[in-house]
Amino acid sequence: MTSQTHAPSSHHDADLPVETMWEGRFITARRQGRWEYVSRARGIRAAVILAVDAEDHVILVDQFRVPLGKRCIELPAGLVGDDDNNANEDAAIAAARELEEETGYHAGTMEKVGEFFSSPGMVSESFTLFRAQGLTKVAEGGGVEGEDIIVHRVPLAGIEQALKDWRAEGYAVDVKILTLLGPKLLG
Repeated sequence: MTSQTHAPSSHHDADLPVETMWEGRFITARRQGRWEYVSRARGIRAAVILAVDAEDHVILVDQFRVPLGKRCIELPAGLVGDDDNNANEDAAIAAARELEEETGYHAGTMEKVGEFFSSPGMVSESFTLFRAQGLTKVAEGGGVEGEDIIVHRVPLAGIEQALKDWRAEGYAVDVKILTLLGPKLLG
């Protein structure tokens, strides 16, 4: 059973018009009443992949993220429908493609976990989380040209120490890594 707090019946800015302040190839800055937020342009979506192999190692990636000014430890992920030729792309197909491009692992199956929002007070973007199973190493990974992705295969039992070490080295850690720490945070 969940506990609920009574929400007000009106959502002050919800009925106000949306103004596009700036639009680029991948993102759009918008204003609606008192709110300013960013959304993906052209209906682009994202897929994130939780990939754990048969030996209980999680497959992670790191790459330099310009907004952070440093490398970031992340779950493999990518855009869905970011090319005009595949605007209606199935998220599971994009997830499988991105996993292979970034990590070199092919998934036997992709199980959809659900849709999540990472920073709903600032960004309207959501991502679909997939659990990759039946992993087979088929290539080196590293992403497409210019991505400079490094692949990490980390024992789940050692994830806390690995994250501590990466932080000490100056890496950022993506919030989606919490999927690996959830039960440990409650204990």
